[in-house]
Amino acid sequence: MLKLSGEALMGDDSYGINREVIERIVAEIAEVVGLGVQVAIVIGGGNIFRGVAPAAAGMDRATADYMGMLATVMNAMALQDAMKHAGLDCRVQSALSLEQVAEPFIRGKALRYLEDGKVVIFAAGIGSPFFTTDTAAALRGVEMDAEVVIKATKVDGVYTADPKIDPKATRYQSLSFDEAISKNLKVMDATALTLCRDQKLPIIVFSIFKLGALKRVVLGEAEGTLVRID
Repeated sequence: MLKLSGEALMGDDSYGINREVIERIVAEIAEVVGLGVQVAIVIGGGNIFRGVAPAAAGMDRATADYMGMLATVMNAMALQDAMKHAGLDCRVQSALSLEQVAEPFIRGKALRYLEDGKVVIFAAGIGSPFFTTDTAAALRGVEMDAEVVIKATKVDGVYTADPKIDPKATRYQSLSFDEAISKNLKVMDATALTLCRDQKLPIIVFSIFKLGALKRVVLGEAEGTLVRID
């Protein structure tokens, strides 16, 4: 289960989708699919929602969250299109009812797609406000019987502090779920971490911007930070 943030799609742009970046990410995913690995993706919407965030500042939280879910659907459609051009067979399933552009989420159908070698993108979070796409990745990971949740970020792992602020910050090679939660290390939100811990689903955090990093993670090489089960 690959958790891909919306921000990863915008590259160095202030918001939106950078076509060059999305094509490079798809190339990384294609390498993993070529290994025979089943790949499911939960995608965020921060790159699109960021552009309207100032206007949403005074909105009802639930309304703003639904807007964010719609942004993830837009990203999923863009990612699906890029995969199609790269020769990958891909399906988008949405937790919101948007049947003109995406299938509804149906667990059994998603599992069959994965077994057939298709990439499945889960959009619209879990379909309810007040839950992040991190939680959606954890939940869908459990539902898809995933072996691991791989969180793609702009940073090459989990650090003791923000490496952009603290030059003495060091990267963890591995840590336990309890450590991540108690130290508030921002691996994922607490709901997602707790769900993965309780379901014994490990998490690996890595940088999607390091060439070949996704393949190295899948092959079990020392890449990023492993959040492990004690």
